[in-house]
Order: sequence, then structure tokens, then C-alpha cells
Amino acid sequence: MTIKLLFFGITQDLVGNHIIDLNIENSISVVELKSELFKQYPNLNKFPNFAVAVNEQYANEETLINDKDIVAIIPPVSGG
Repeated sequence: MTIKLLFFGITQDLVGNHIIDLNIENSISVVELKSELFKQYPNLNKFPNFAVAVNEQYANEETLINDKDIVAIIPPVSGG
């Protein structure tokens, strides 16, 4: 199974790419994906509170990610 990861803002710089195809054996939750990303890209630990969207919908920690899903990694933002 393959999912497409899209990185935005500083997360793109931290992983060194905007788009990554990630092979997974089974469906995984957002929290499991984050754990895997922290292992593969330790620099992401600088921004551990990034948001995750699955197929253009913000996801919570329990949201399941399935084959061919598109997952956006969105850094924290501030503004005024």
C-alpha cells in the first residue's frame, strides 16, 4: 500500500522534500504515522504539533490512513 505525503512550510525544509510516497503494510492511524515520521525524519521533532489532513480533511490522532490516501503535513502557523 502506498500513501502520498505532502509537506508544507518548514516541514518541507525539515524532510528535504515536498512530496514523498510512503509504503505501508496496512492502514495506520495518524498517531502511528507521526511516530514513523519522527523516526525517519528526526528534524520533525522541532515541530511536533504539526497538523495532519487526510484527503483534504483535518484529521485527529485516531483517523485511519489507507492505501492511496493523500496526507498533508501542515506546520503550526501564527498570525495576526
